[in-house]
Amino acid sequence: MKVALSGPEIERLVQALGKLPGLGPRSARRAALALIKKRETLLDPLTVALREAAEAIKVCHVCGHIDTTDPCGLCVDPRRDDSLLCVVEDVGDIWALERSGVYRGRYHVLGGTLSALDGRGPDALNIPALLDRIEGKTGLEIVLALSATVEGQATAHYLTEQLSRSGAQVTRLGHGVPIGGELGYLDEGTLAAAFKSRRPL
Repeated sequence: MKVALSGPEIERLVQALGKLPGLGPRSARRAALALIKKRETLLDPLTVALREAAEAIKVCHVCGHIDTTDPCGLCVDPRRDDSLLCVVEDVGDIWALERSGVYRGRYHVLGGTLSALDGRGPDALNIPALLDRIEGKTGLEIVLALSATVEGQATAHYLTEQLSRSGAQVTRLGHGVPIGGELGYLDEGTLAAAFKSRRPL
């Protein structure tokens, strides 16, 4: 029989931390201990930040990015290039691309990729909003910045077919993104090389 090492509140904290990406049971326990040991400098500010973020975060109705305003700061920025629209799987991909500094256009978040195994078809993704966004627009380049996984490639192929009737130039990231790689884990140099070598589909 497993004996609880601490009270239920602390165990709930460990379990909650363990659900975060990259944190297993041991790492979650170490993180919880660090927070508890430095309650005033770590735990209390984190509690406040989490509460404020939960109350303030909004999903942009235009592109699907998360921000504290709707539309988001990227959508209302007049310095961005309206002739470029970068389609990504998730918000983390936007953050990675923005860190690289090589892209200054607009974004569209799909909310994932097509996956027959997970039962995720086109209706589960933000594809209709993408098609609505580009309808009637001319001189538009749509960059498919999707992961080089089987699901990412299948999604890119499906989108290419859907976008072929729009008249927009459809490109995808080129060299630099390894097969099986995910954008959120790539460094800025790799992303920069991928953007510079994008090509038509």
